[in-house]
Amino acid sequence: MKLTPNYYKDRVALNVLAGSVDNAKDIYQAAEGHVICGVLTKNYPDNRTCVTDMKKYQTAVDNAISVGLGAGDPNQSLMVSEVSKILQPQHVNQVFTGVAQSRTMLGQSETVVNGLVSPTGKVGYVNIATGPFSSQVKTAEVPIVAAIAMLKDMGGSSIKYFPMKGLKHKDEYMYLAKACAANDFSLEPTGGIDLENFQTILEIAVEAGVKKIIPHVYSSIIDKDTGLTKPADVAKLFVMIKTVVD
Repeated sequence: MKLTPNYYKDRVALNVLAGSVDNAKDIYQAAEGHVICGVLTKNYPDNRTCVTDMKKYQTAVDNAISVGLGAGDPNQSLMVSEVSKILQPQHVNQVFTGVAQSRTMLGQSETVVNGLVSPTGKVGYVNIATGPFSSQVKTAEVPIVAAIAMLKDMGGSSIKYFPMKGLKHKDEYMYLAKACAANDFSLEPTGGIDLENFQTILEIAVEAGVKKIIPHVYSSIIDKDTGLTKPADVAKLFVMIKTVVD
C-alpha cells in the first residue's frame, strides 16, 4: 500500500465520503485519482470490524482512503488513531488534541494528518478545544498562527477548518488561508461546501498562495436515496479544480 498519497504532489485534491467499496471505485475514477475517499470510524461498532472493512476500500483505490471521525466527533479520536496505526492510510482526520497521538501511533511522517479547529467569529483566531474533553469545557481561542505552529509541533500536516458553514465565515477563512500560505501549511476547508460555493472557496485558498488544499465535500453531493456520493458531482468538482488551478 502506498503511504505517500498519489494526489499529494498536486495542489488540490478532493475529500469525499465513500458509501461503499464500489462507490469508492466510482469516485476515484470520476476524479481521475485526485481524491481521497473518506470512511468514517463512527459507522463501525469496534476496531476489528472497522479495520476489516476499511482494508477493502484500501485495496479498491490504492490506499487513497481517509480515516474519518464522523461529523468531527471528538469521541472517535482514539479509535481513529488505533485503526490508522494498523491500516497506515494516506490520510487521517483528527481533532486538534489527537494529532500527536495519531502521528506517534502511525510511526511515520508520510501519512497526512489534519487537526480540526473551528471558527470563532473573530478574524485571526480559531478554537482548538475540539478534543473529547476540551470540547466539553469551553472554547479555547488562539491566534491562527499559534494553532498552526502547535499542529506542526505535534506532527500535523494540515489544518482542518470545520464547521465552515459554506461562506458564513468567509473573512475568517480568508485570513486562515493567508496564514497557511505564509507558514507553509496545508489547508482543509470543511463544512457546508457544495457545487455552488466550492469554486469560490477553492479560489480563496489558491489566490492566498496555499500550496496544498484538500476541500471536504460531503452531504451536499450524497444521493439521499442511496446514501452514496454521486460520481457525476465528483466529476463536476474535479472540472472546477482544473479550472481554478490550471
